[in-house]
Amino acid sequence: MNEKLLSDAIEKLREHYPTLNWTYHDFSAGDKNEKMYRWPGPPEEEILVLVHKSAGVQELFHRHDFFYFNYTYKGEYDSLSYKYDNKITIREGELYAGQPFAGHALCVHDNYETTIIGVLIQRNTFFRSFLPMLSANSRLFRFLIDPSTDRFSDEFIHFKLQDDSAIRALLEMMAVEYAYKRDDTQDMLKALMLSFLMNVARQYNLRNSAPQSDKLSERIVQYMSEHFDAVTLKDIAARFSYHPNYISSLLRKELGKSFSELLLEQRMERALILLRGTDLSVEETALMLGYSNSSNFYKAFKEYFGKTPREYMKQL
Repeated sequence: MNEKLLSDAIEKLREHYPTLNWTYHDFSAGDKNEKMYRWPGPPEEEILVLVHKSAGVQELFHRHDFFYFNYTYKGEYDSLSYKYDNKITIREGELYAGQPFAGHALCVHDNYETTIIGVLIQRNTFFRSFLPMLSANSRLFRFLIDPSTDRFSDEFIHFKLQDDSAIRALLEMMAVEYAYKRDDTQDMLKALMLSFLMNVARQYNLRNSAPQSDKLSERIVQYMSEHFDAVTLKDIAARFSYHPNYISSLLRKELGKSFSELLLEQRMERALILLRGTDLSVEETALMLGYSNSSNFYKAFKEYFGKTPREYMKQL
């Protein structure tokens, strides 16, 4: 990356930052009224790149209705959550990301000049353009779609990027692209963002992966979880070099369920997360879960839960 071009882009985006709409909106969270940032950029833009440069700022506790990924380009700051009861420090070279409705307050200390490169994604764009490519990563999938509102650690991604990380390079490319917009900038940002998210998913998985089990049945279930949209018993047999009949017998013996029952369980678990946490239609949800048509999904869902997806959604 040309350092002069990047430096000029960062300065250009810093000057643009105050022109965005950072109005606090009232937001009802149960029995409490809180503050929320709505999409601050032009509504026709699905991805927004910004640079926040400041010292000595203390935000109000607030939430967002969009996904955000913040990279600390220079300096450091604190993020305070739950009315300032929890605090983590995000240092230079670290990535900090949150899903919609996760609450926090940014605090930059007086003795630090801090520069943050942020990438914001509208919720529907994230669900339709990026989520299908990330759904195999079960831990990241849960983080992005089914946030736990009572556990601070589950609300944010926070890790240091390596100096040669592709994540940082992609962030810099997005900053330059957005600073010097062209007619196809949003299309270019989508392509860069997909690569960025795939790299984040890889690093997130490496940092949060559990030790591989010695039990074959547990390794099979994990593999199914990562390929639930298309996996077959034949695929499992080829992957682990066993006959399909042996795989079937092993799962039934050790887990008390057949391959089909385990796969259905995994798909229905994700179905609930998608129905609760996204604006995807039932038809889009069915396709993401690996069903060839929505009718098959309707039938499987009703047999499993005793109600149709639409009946379930009406109760939300």
